[in-house]
Amino acid sequence: MKKELGVLMLLSVVLLSGCGSDKPETVSQGSGESPSKQVTTNPEQNTSDDCTVDRISLDSETEKYFYGTWNVEKLLGFANSYNDASEYPTGQKFIGAKIIIEKDFFSSKGLKNYKKYQSELKNPLYQIISTCYNSDSFYKFYKIDIPDSNINDVVKVIDVSDPSTKLGIPSGLNFFAVNNNRLILLSEATIFELKKITD
Repeated sequence: MKKELGVLMLLSVVLLSGCGSDKPETVSQGSGESPSKQVTTNPEQNTSDDCTVDRISLDSETEKYFYGTWNVEKLLGFANSYNDASEYPTGQKFIGAKIIIEKDFFSSKGLKNYKKYQSELKNPLYQIISTCYNSDSFYKFYKIDIPDSNINDVVKVIDVSDPSTKLGIPSGLNFFAVNNNRLILLSEATIFELKKITD
């Protein structure tokens, strides 16, 4: 139940980011409130304490960093919304798997131990669905603590979608580009560090 709740919360952020006006919106969260009351929008406000939710194309710097063949290097931990430790106590079934992210091709077929996470797309649609301007804001918004993060880290949440349906890959995978020098894989509620092996 907690796993489904965590996935639903992430999906609602994705879906809500496509709604509304053409103006970028800034999302703030208050502490100590129920989740339904935490998210407020204010297009005028854009401070370093916020996560901006706006479905946009990858910028050239992020593209340059993001495209390549990646190896799942190590298990970093679990989101606070749900702990997958029973399934991935050490990440052993993900470690060493490869993910291909190219402008005209995406493949997670290298995740051989989990058929449900395997996707392959020609001409995928890559979009930044939110940008958090420091690690505290990212944690408040996503309830995920990225180990070895710095307070001034900028985290871009990247969604991979089917170009014909515009729906995200059905595998429950998302990516966090940290300062365009570190790539994190989110598999439902588990996070892994990726290492680029080819550009």
